Order: sequence, then C-alpha cells, then structure tokens
Amino acid sequence: MTHRVAFLVFDGVTLLDVSGPLEVLHQAGQFGHPYAPVLVSPRGGDVPAASGPTLAATTAAADAGPVDTLVVAGADHLAVRGPDDDLLTAARALADQAARVASVCSGAFVLAALGLLDGRRATTHWRHAQTLARRHPRVRVEPDALHVRDGRYLTSAGISAGIDLALALVEHDHGANVARDIARELVVFMQRPGGQSQFSTALATPPARSDLLRSLTASVLADPAADHSLPAMAAYAAVSTRHLTRLFQTELNTTPARWVERVRLDHAQRLLLSGHSITSAAHHSGLGSDETLRRAFARHLGTTPTDYRRRFATTHRQSPSPPRQPAEQRQHR
Repeated sequence: MTHRVAFLVFDGVTLLDVSGPLEVLHQAGQFGHPYAPVLVSPRGGDVPAASGPTLAATTAAADAGPVDTLVVAGADHLAVRGPDDDLLTAARALADQAARVASVCSGAFVLAALGLLDGRRATTHWRHAQTLARRHPRVRVEPDALHVRDGRYLTSAGISAGIDLALALVEHDHGANVARDIARELVVFMQRPGGQSQFSTALATPPARSDLLRSLTASVLADPAADHSLPAMAAYAAVSTRHLTRLFQTELNTTPARWVERVRLDHAQRLLLSGHSITSAAHHSGLGSDETLRRAFARHLGTTPTDYRRRFATTHRQSPSPPRQPAEQRQHR
C-alpha cells in the first residue's frame, strides 16, 4: 500500500522546505518504494512561495482525505507573527488523522501552537530556537539538532534539514539501505556529521536575563581565547564562583565551563573553515592543544577537526600561500 504524505503549505511558504523532502520521496519511488505526496493548503488553489514561484492547484485541507504522514512546511513569518487560525485549523484536522506528524524549520511553530509538542523534544531553525522556547515553554527545544523524533512527532532544523528529515522517514519505513541509495543519488549525506548540525550552539542559547551575565558572556564571545576559568569569570563579575555557577544554571541551563567550551568550539570551527591549521585553531580559540580540540570535536560534534574541515570548508577558501613560503604551506595543510 502506497504511503500518503500531505505537505501543508500556505502563502509565503519556504519553497525548499517542500521541494527538498518531495525530491527524497520521489527518489524513494525510483528505488521501488513509492510514496503518494499531496500538496495541501488551508483553502486549496494556488499558493505563492516566499521566493516567487507558485505551488499550483493545492488541495484544500477539508478535501485532503486520510493521510499517513503530515509534513508542515515553514516560513519566517510563522516565527515572527505566529500561524493564523486557518493554518492551525488545517493542521489540526490533518494531524488528528495522521499516524506521523512532522515539521520542517519554523513549521514547528504550528505544531507547538496546537499543543502537540508540549512535553516533547523538538527543534527548529537555530535562528528561531529562542523564540520557540520562549513562546512555548512546555516544548523541550533542542537548538542544535538537525532533526528530532519524539513519539509520532518529528521536527527538523532550518530549510535544507528537511532533506535530512525526509531521509530519516524513508529509513524508518524502508531501511537504511534505501535511504543510503537516495542520499547517494541526491549527493547529500546519509547522516550529516554533527559538525554542521546547526552551527553555533553556544551563540544560539537563550540570552542571559541579568545584566551581570549578559556582560560576562559578551566578554567571552569577544575574546574566547582569554582566561575564562571559573575564578577569572567570577572575579570579572564580582561574585562568588558558587553564585556564578548558579546564574549559569538558572539562566542558561548549563555550567560556566561547558558554555565556555562551546563558545571556543564554535570559534575553532570558524577558524578551521577560514584556513587555520588544527594547531592554530586550538590555540586561537582558547582550547589550547590539538588533543583538547580533538576531544571537544568528538564529544560535541561526533567528528574530527580534519574531517569537519574536509566536509564543510567553503569553496571560497583563502588562497594557498605562495611557493616561497613552504613552512606556512606545511602549517596549513
């Protein structure tokens, strides 16, 4: 029996939130595992995407019939203004009958507004993670995840992460080999290394509420390689180490040491992608040694600095050093 998947779209939808997962499902059919996708909107008809093209002749939610999986696409305005009543009504009707409910990017705001994510783990685009957590405090937001499954609900990070989510759906339905064949056909990762999960975890954490902690965290972000030991930070903030630890736990839900390590790791990632050697990135980020950098990458990102740079370095990398500087060339290999 063909699995029927409804993509809920609306005016101003992000096109790649829809087209990326749709292509994954199309490729599944090419490998002998067909899905039956249908574009659904609150009222049916043509739906203009944010980037200009129009999704033509969508089906009205009331006429969609039974679906096995619902995928709610995203758009920036869902995070800014919240979903409107028509969209919520359509999503509720479709979600009530679907065995599996998913969202791409800010589509999570629709599921959260319906209360479907209360008490559950979820993610969204890193830029909107703070807003989702603040607006829906009962949702356990994971700002650094590419996609999260909790029960019958799946949420994914921003835009292209919808492809990762769709591959996860196919793997669940038909196994890892089918998903791997599709990933190879689309020239994407079957499972992206954590190094590109959502980039800056430390910078995506909710801002500190107190002036004291805001000033301190700003000083760390401005110079990650400086002395940011617990005693040094406590002295900067003119509080006891115990009180500072309590502030971090209360406002940022982490310890000072863990937060500083993530800031330094974020900085090291940027240094590696700009052409620094592993030794240079470790030194200038404040992590210190190559081994400390490698351990941080393994612990938080599940990859190595070398593999991270190989996979994620931009095509606009810095020009290599001229031949007359062989020592510098060797350093940056």
